[in-house]
Amino acid sequence: MEHLLTVNDIEYNIIKLLGKGKGGYSYLAERDGKQYVLKQIHHEPCEYYTFGNKIEAEKNDYQRLKNAGIRIPQMLDIDIEEERILKEYIQGPTIFDLVKQDAMKETYLEQIRHIASQAYEKGLNIDYFPTNFVVQDELIYYIDYECNNYMDEWNFENWGIKYWSKTKEFLEYLENHQ
Repeated sequence: MEHLLTVNDIEYNIIKLLGKGKGGYSYLAERDGKQYVLKQIHHEPCEYYTFGNKIEAEKNDYQRLKNAGIRIPQMLDIDIEEERILKEYIQGPTIFDLVKQDAMKETYLEQIRHIASQAYEKGLNIDYFPTNFVVQDELIYYIDYECNNYMDEWNFENWGIKYWSKTKEFLEYLENHQ
């Protein structure tokens, strides 16, 4: 039996769960032979992060990231009432998987440092955790829309880089999230 979700009354067939984040569940969805990411906002508690209006934050953060020139999947539709977002599907491995498989390339680190400088120039931090980045055609995409006002503590060099290679932090995360 098919599982369907709608975005502004248009039905999408849900193929599989791609992942769960602090703000929602992301599903691989399909309609008319084309694949998408359909994100359903959730309101489950998160012990280390406080949210306001999540759907409005996604909409605003998407615009902030676009204005910063950061490579992200296009937001194709947003259903405020159902708290669902339809995004372009970026197909490829995550940076997390590449680190795990010892398949990281220097070009990905160069690209993330460029993205980090774009974010910094606009006074932003993004979530540098490597599950939030997908490689397609040798380009990395930030597939989350979360961004916050810049703080040194959460920039790439002080926090994110700890998870972009097989560091102690990466291996501990891997061990605790099998």
